[in-house]
Amino acid sequence: MSIATRVDARIQNVSVTEDSITAQLVDGRTISVPLVWSWRLSEATPEQRARFEIIGNGSGIRWPEIDEDISAEGMLQGVPARRTAKSTR
Repeated sequence: MSIATRVDARIQNVSVTEDSITAQLVDGRTISVPLVWSWRLSEATPEQRARFEIIGNGSGIRWPEIDEDISAEGMLQGVPARRTAKSTR
């Protein structure tokens, strides 16, 4: 009988390009999602995209200047950011 264990994904390093957000995890995995999954990052300048911090002991990434947070779990589960009615004003 095998028992599945849950391994918490923790981000070690991040890169953001014109097309994607890529995170290297401390366990050796690399995950990448399309940049368009974050409308805030899609609309940000390259300089704004480059100013991020890894938060929560690696549980996520924060871009304070544009008020965007992305979690490692969200990237792994494939959860794009939704634009709310408030954000379209």
